[in-house]
Amino acid sequence: MDMKLSKKQSLTEEFYSSIGKLFYAVAASDKVVRVEEIRTLKELVKEKWVPVDNATDEYGTDEAYKIEIAFDWLQENDPEAAWAFNEFEEYKKEHQKAFTPEINQLIWETADAIAASFSGKNKSELIMLSKLKILLTN
Repeated sequence: MDMKLSKKQSLTEEFYSSIGKLFYAVAASDKVVRVEEIRTLKELVKEKWVPVDNATDEYGTDEAYKIEIAFDWLQENDPEAAWAFNEFEEYKKEHQKAFTPEINQLIWETADAIAASFSGKNKSELIMLSKLKILLTN
């Protein structure tokens, strides 16, 4: 499935930051962000998210890496997972057009892979994923 966006559909730094918040919320839902979860995130950003959009910042860095930057910053500052999820939810409500079926599918696949990357999915991750599933289908 080719997920390139047309130039006018280019996703913003704010979009990618909100996605980073969501993935942090999934990883931190059990109060511990694990090395395996970080590794999965970084692999998927490179393999799946970077090819989606041609946009780069003024330094030529692909905008999709803003997902990792937001995730890393949150990991260092350790906010509640629920706060990060709510931030993503608010962004999504205000920017529905950016969330195409393809983008929603990619968000779901990435979140699901992060949750599964360390000894399967635990209860708090399953709760977070079910909240995400509802949000993505509305």
